[in-house]
Amino acid sequence: MTEPASTPASPSASASASVFRETTAEPRTESVPLSHLSLELGHLYMEDFEAGPERLRRHFDRIRPWVDAVHADATARANGKRPRISTCFLIDDYFTRFSTPADVLPMLLAEAERAGLSIDYLARESGCAVADKVPLAESVANRLVESPPPGSYGLRPPVGQTGWLANGDRTPAMRGAQAMKAATAWQPPRETAARRHSVFTDVELWDDDKDGHRTWSCPFLAAVWQLARLGLLRNEGEAVFQPRARPSGEFPREWDELAPLLQLNASAAAFSAYRTCSVLPSRFLPVEHAVRVILDQTDVHPGALRQVATRSAQEGTAVPESVVDRVSYVFYAGL
Repeated sequence: MTEPASTPASPSASASASVFRETTAEPRTESVPLSHLSLELGHLYMEDFEAGPERLRRHFDRIRPWVDAVHADATARANGKRPRISTCFLIDDYFTRFSTPADVLPMLLAEAERAGLSIDYLARESGCAVADKVPLAESVANRLVESPPPGSYGLRPPVGQTGWLANGDRTPAMRGAQAMKAATAWQPPRETAARRHSVFTDVELWDDDKDGHRTWSCPFLAAVWQLARLGLLRNEGEAVFQPRARPSGEFPREWDELAPLLQLNASAAAFSAYRTCSVLPSRFLPVEHAVRVILDQTDVHPGALRQVATRSAQEGTAVPESVVDRVSYVFYAGL
């Protein structure tokens, strides 16, 4: 489809001169509904579910006071208005398939309800890799932009070749003494944004098996999960990882028969939100630090960012410019 667009006429131009542009070439970004806060009530491993309802009960009992505190903080941020808060839970079905949804999910929901908590949305971690045939993880990997450390000269291979992403300058490879050359002295790694002393992190994003099949790492899938919760994922401008209604009757017997993102509460606030908060066991702290390294070097979809900025301004809701600053956590020790 084309449409005429008027242009200023030059002295030698005809008054009827016009140019044509393809309106279909204008980028279109589908919008998604947004809550004020996406609150994650857990992300447990296979062994946690295998331990039975008692383990789940301890988890939900431990997080309940922190959930109340997060609600209070969100209310204070809302300047007297009632904040829109949705809750979610991530099931790890990517690295190990265990039991069945029909066996696991009723137990999970029952223990959450027993603690006075409601799970609005249930997500499968495998959906952070591929959801509805859209390769979400690969799409995010293609948007990684490494931050070159000061003084670096591009000696290390890019993240697309290595599958590793760092928040600074790695230790140079040691080289033994050769004829007429001195041995290279050891140098420490350096964090790019260090405050006097470095906290250097090097994150493995994926590995490949002998057939070239890529297995995404837990931190990388968790970064995709955060982008989904922030409403910042798009595929050719189209919204992805959108919730589906809970099916009637029992949950399916196979994980692949379960939607990547399931809406359990029909009256819940929107899944995606301006900010996220995750209440997790402290063993996830290294993973989530890696998530922040990844998000800090991801070129997020500009159209999605503009939509969030426009809508948050219309609502009078302050949203940090940096994506990583929109993510927060509560970590508790033990389980």
